[in-house]
Amino acid sequence: MSDLFEAAGLTPHAPAPLAERLRPRTLDEVVGQEHLLGEGGPIRRMIEGGRLASMILWGPPGTGKTTIARLLAKAAGYEFQQISAVFSGVADLKKVFEQARMRRAAGQSTLLFVDEIHRFNRAQQDGFLPFVEEGIVTLVGATTENPSFELNGALLSRAQVFVLRRLDEEALDALLGRAEAAEGRELPLDPAAREAMIAMADGDGRYLLTLAETLFAIGAPKPLTPAELGQVLQKRSPAYDKDREEHYNLISALHKSVRGSDPDAALYWLARMLEGGEDPLFIARRLVRMAIEDISAADPMSLLLANAAKDTYDFLGSPEGELALAQVCVHMACAPKSVAVYTAYREARRAAKETGSLAPPAHILNAPTRLMKDLGYGKGYAYDPETADGFSGQNYFPDGMERRQFYRPKGDGHEAKVKERLERWAQLRAEKNR
Repeated sequence: MSDLFEAAGLTPHAPAPLAERLRPRTLDEVVGQEHLLGEGGPIRRMIEGGRLASMILWGPPGTGKTTIARLLAKAAGYEFQQISAVFSGVADLKKVFEQARMRRAAGQSTLLFVDEIHRFNRAQQDGFLPFVEEGIVTLVGATTENPSFELNGALLSRAQVFVLRRLDEEALDALLGRAEAAEGRELPLDPAAREAMIAMADGDGRYLLTLAETLFAIGAPKPLTPAELGQVLQKRSPAYDKDREEHYNLISALHKSVRGSDPDAALYWLARMLEGGEDPLFIARRLVRMAIEDISAADPMSLLLANAAKDTYDFLGSPEGELALAQVCVHMACAPKSVAVYTAYREARRAAKETGSLAPPAHILNAPTRLMKDLGYGKGYAYDPETADGFSGQNYFPDGMERRQFYRPKGDGHEAKVKERLERWAQLRAEKNR
C-alpha cells in the first residue's frame, strides 16, 4: 500500500486538514447543537435508549451533520455506510441495500448516511421506503434545504426531522480554542480581529477552521488587526440561494418588517437580499404588493412611490437605483397600515359567487335603443353631481339583493377622511330612503 502512496507522490501519513483532525470523537464534543445532543435532547435520548430511528438532519453547512451521523453509528454499535446524492445513482443504492441486508442477516445493523439527500429525485427517494420500513437500514439524511419542500411526504413520515442550528459566536470561539490547542500556539489575532474572523465564518464551523488553518500556515510575526485580517482572508459571501428557501425567508422578513412598521429592520433585510445577489426588480415587485396589500387606502402615495422606485431602478440600475428601493421601504414602513380594501375585495368576491348572475337595477342601465327605454332602462336615474348634496343615495346593488358593507376603513392616515365621508353618506342615504 505504501508503494501506491509513493507512486502518487504522497505518504501514507500525509497530514489531514485541520477540520478533519478536529472532528469530534464523541457526541459530547459536538458544539452548538446542545438542543439535540445535550441532556434531555431527542437524539441523546435515542442513544440512551439503545435504538436509533431514521432521521433527517436539516441545517446550514458546517454545523456537524456528517459528524453527528458518524458518532451516532459508533455510539449505537451500527455499521456506518455513507453515500452522497451528488455522486451516487441507482446501482450504488442497490449495492448499499444488498450489503445492509447481508449484515442484518448476520445480526449487524446499518446506519446509512445520505449526504445532500434532497438531490435525489422523487423516485429515488421512494426507493428508500421498503428498506427503512423493514429495518434493513436506519436512514440518516443530511440536507441544507427545507425538507417540507424537497423530500417526499412518504419519506418524511418515516423519519424524524431535527433542525441543526447555525453555530453561534460561543461555539465558534470554542472551535478556535481547540484549533489553537491542537497546533500548540495561539492564532496571530488581536481580540477585535478574532471577533471579525468569527463573523467571517457566518456560522460555519468547517469554514472557520479552514480560515484558522490558513492563518497558522501564514505565521504572522505579530497579531493582526481586523483591517490586516481582511487583507489576508476573504470574507465569506452570505448564505443565499435565490431560488430556494433562504430567498423566501428573507423576502418574508422584509415584508413583515414593513408591515410591522419597523423601517430599520426593513432596511436591514433589504440590504441582506441585495448583498446576497437578489434581483432588485423582484424586490420592487414585492414592494408594490406591500403597498396594495398592507397599506392601501391608508396611504395611497405608497403605491405610486413603489412603482416609481421600480421605474427609478430601471432607469439608473445599481447601485444608485437601490436607494430608491430603500426610500420606499422606509416610507412604507412608516406609513399607516390598512387591509380594509383587501378585506373588502375578498368579501365582495364571496358575495359575487353567492349571488350568481343578478342583473344591475334598471335605473343604472344605459338605454341606447327605443326598446331598452320602453323596458325602463335608465328610468329614474339620478346624476349625483347635480343633486343638492352631491349625493343621491340611490341603490346600486342588484334588485333582490340586500345592501352590504364590504369596505370598512380603519380611520388611520388618509382613510380617516374616507371614513368620515362614508359615514356622512350613510346618514344621507338613510334619510333619503325613509
